[in-house]
Amino acid sequence: MKNKLRTIFNVVEEVNLLDSKDEANLALLKRPELGITFTKLHCWRLTQFEKCVFLDADTLVLRNCDELFEREELSAAPDVGWPDCFNSGVYVFRPSLETFSNLMQYAVTNGSFDGGDQGLLNSYFSDWAHKDIAKHLPFIYNTSSVASYSYLPAFKQFGQNTKILHFIGTAKPWLQNFNSESRKVYIPGGYQHLANFLQYWWDIFCEDVHSRLSADMAGLAGSISNVKLGEPRTPEQARSEELIRRQSWETGNADYAGRDAFKHIWDRIQKTLDD
Repeated sequence: MKNKLRTIFNVVEEVNLLDSKDEANLALLKRPELGITFTKLHCWRLTQFEKCVFLDADTLVLRNCDELFEREELSAAPDVGWPDCFNSGVYVFRPSLETFSNLMQYAVTNGSFDGGDQGLLNSYFSDWAHKDIAKHLPFIYNTSSVASYSYLPAFKQFGQNTKILHFIGTAKPWLQNFNSESRKVYIPGGYQHLANFLQYWWDIFCEDVHSRLSADMAGLAGSISNVKLGEPRTPEQARSEELIRRQSWETGNADYAGRDAFKHIWDRIQKTLDD
């Protein structure tokens, strides 16, 4: 997978805390509960770049956002849960080994009020809420899928201007059921407002990602590579799709409104008992 990524991206950096011998590993020994948090902080070590924009893996860029590089550290959009905090899914920062070291030390000493990177970064950059309004990114640069549901009228009015969508929670595209034959994603109840975005993510996956996957890849990537897009399902493909569905179930992302609805589970139990 790493070699495939290198054909697309200029720089691919592997972050593996368990194998590192640097201060991040030493800090992890003191605060093991912050392991994932420490992983994100490694972006400050990309000192070959003057300025960067961090994007969470569950974001989708819809329009060119080059103007973000005109912002200064730490620029971010308000969090929908507590707008005096910024959401750490998208932020502008300046790589610096000094900042990285300070963040690590702060994490060890103070921890994170929410147990994750967002709490830690908001505590470290504690003046974000009041010091410089220029560091407050408009919501269109980190439009939360949760906010689009809770304030649907505003989403309908301004959503077409969204530049970066953030699939928070269970709204992530790869957790939804996808029909490989029709290339259409099944939109569960409560996510209808995200239908176009979820389908767009899958369109990109089908066109630009799927063909680069191979069966020798580990985990879900290898399973998905066996799925033939736009063709009738073969027995092998059915097994691959069943594996993908089962992995979603085991991670707590069952399709309760569709295939995994109670009625279907009960019908399966009844059939098993009858047999």
